[in-house]
Amino acid sequence: MNIGIYGGSFDPVHKGHIALVRDALASGYVDCVIVVPSVRNNFKRYSMTLPAPYRYYMTKAVCDELTESGKLDKVYVCDAEFGIKGISYTFMTLEIMTDPEYMTEFLLEQGVKKKKAEGPHEYYWIMGSDTLGTFETWYKPEEILRHATLLAAERPGDGVDVEKAAESVRENLGGKVETFRLNGFECSSHEILSSGDFSSVPDAAREFIARHELYTGRTKLTGVSDDAKERFFESAVWMYPYLGEKRLLHTLNVGYLSAELAVRFGADPDKALIAGALHDCAKELAEDSQKEMAAEYSGDLFTEKKLLHAPAGAIFAHDGFGEKDKEILDAICYHTTGRGGMSSLEKIVYLADKIEPARQYMDLSPIRAAAQTDLDEAVRLTALAIKGKFDRQGRQTHPATVDMLRDLGIK
Repeated sequence: MNIGIYGGSFDPVHKGHIALVRDALASGYVDCVIVVPSVRNNFKRYSMTLPAPYRYYMTKAVCDELTESGKLDKVYVCDAEFGIKGISYTFMTLEIMTDPEYMTEFLLEQGVKKKKAEGPHEYYWIMGSDTLGTFETWYKPEEILRHATLLAAERPGDGVDVEKAAESVRENLGGKVETFRLNGFECSSHEILSSGDFSSVPDAAREFIARHELYTGRTKLTGVSDDAKERFFESAVWMYPYLGEKRLLHTLNVGYLSAELAVRFGADPDKALIAGALHDCAKELAEDSQKEMAAEYSGDLFTEKKLLHAPAGAIFAHDGFGEKDKEILDAICYHTTGRGGMSSLEKIVYLADKIEPARQYMDLSPIRAAAQTDLDEAVRLTALAIKGKFDRQGRQTHPATVDMLRDLGIK
């Protein structure tokens, strides 16, 4: 098979990206296109608007929708860059993806028949004509060309002499370059974010963005330090192998909302961002591992299966991610039950966990309204709702929750 690989930030994914994929397939050079959202882009790094998991799952939602609707075929999304430590340079991505064993397994997972999946394969790195003009300045361009032919899209009117740029790569680097015409949709992620006009974003991406309330004031992380932003982005990548899509996006949503609430109510937004983001990090570990970690952090205070992940998360965040701050670890430990004498940080993570934007398990509008002005009232309403649910189910209230309810004046 001739395999096209298309890397980018996709922040957000838009119709221009889709047009490039469509026209690359139509060019006849490639039999399929694998889209690879970047994890740590050398040119953008932490200046990207969203952490990698959001961009990966948003791009996947778009490609899946296009495939299911029959608008595009043989387009796949790959998470290869999540396995790279440090900056995800293009040559590293290609080293992983062009490994025969890796590619065979990946294609089989996409439903490609065994004979085709096993190869042999030829690889093409897909790029825009503007990018081709700067290719010789990339990190280790010779290594890129050792793995793949460059396949550059000619954008009408972009002012780039594509053939001249291609010939320069051929002469100076000895690489193979092919071109195809892009009859595409002209737009850019930067223009979308600057204008606030998301009409050039595919429906599936717009739905994803709306569900998680992305590209809003909250996700700008106003008031958060650069160091905390970097740790937040890194925590998202660290958790990716341990959590499924729904859980990972939930815990990151809680991080965003916790930081916003901290700014609003005078708590430390840096600590709130990290505590919220990591609060469910142990949720999908094996139960035996959760039990062991929970006992290490809190003794026998938490023994119920549904509660183990909270204290276990404190240990996992400490040992696995390197989080040392006791306030952050305590906020993780008590995010499910609460406790007596809760700090503002603990209240914020407890509340954010229950009302982050993708939560739809009950009518949360009264609690969300209270959270605009009164932290304690929002926590009280949350605790009342949970107590009511437990009472209806005949479930016993955890002792730590009883202490919290007492502090809130709830019997």
